[in-house]
Amino acid sequence: MPDDILALWPLVPASETGWLAELAQGDGLTGYEVPGRPDAAWVLGGIYERGTSASNSVNDSQSRDEHPGPGWERLRWAELADRIGDPVVPQGLYPCFRCFPSTKAAGIRPGSIEWPAEGSLDRPTWDQLIRFLAEHSLQGADTACLAYYNPLVTQDFEKGQVHSGRLGDAPSLFDNPDILYTPSNLWATDRSWVVCTDYDLWGTKVCGAGPLIEALLGDPEIEAIRLPWTS
Repeated sequence: MPDDILALWPLVPASETGWLAELAQGDGLTGYEVPGRPDAAWVLGGIYERGTSASNSVNDSQSRDEHPGPGWERLRWAELADRIGDPVVPQGLYPCFRCFPSTKAAGIRPGSIEWPAEGSLDRPTWDQLIRFLAEHSLQGADTACLAYYNPLVTQDFEKGQVHSGRLGDAPSLFDNPDILYTPSNLWATDRSWVVCTDYDLWGTKVCGAGPLIEALLGDPEIEAIRLPWTS
């Protein structure tokens, strides 16, 4: 991490992920997907639709997305699903590139949709999620957190990285030029909630108490959905 971000999010021992590995029963290579604790919902990554006045190119942000630019509008997954007759996420699947199989048959033009990044939330959705978590954590923006980056995103195939910091400083993690992903896992040190973003997926799983998840599903800005088969 660059010095300014590293000052906010210093490295801590990788052993901090031990409890996640136990819960997930995995090695964290693509992130630790923990089961619902005791409940869970998925925050869906941003989909954007091109309008008639949109620019001819979108931001090249590699593995994370900015807003595509003027003329592009956020398209909710539920709206697209209703339009083309697909479920928001098909039964048994995770939020990923296999969703919306009817797009071409429904006449959606190539280049008119910008799909979510894999393994990372887009900036607007990341900022919305951090705002939500701060509102629903006892210490608010001062909530102590840990952030894990899996070995694939750190490009060190033997180990990942763990950083500690304040929840209120989590938006800065999006601007790390050395790791082009939002964290694979972010969690409060009191373990009241855990965020999981798998390397191959278009969404982020949020695990926590039932009231937290109910509030997430009802948030007016965030698009979230329960996928019981993933819990």
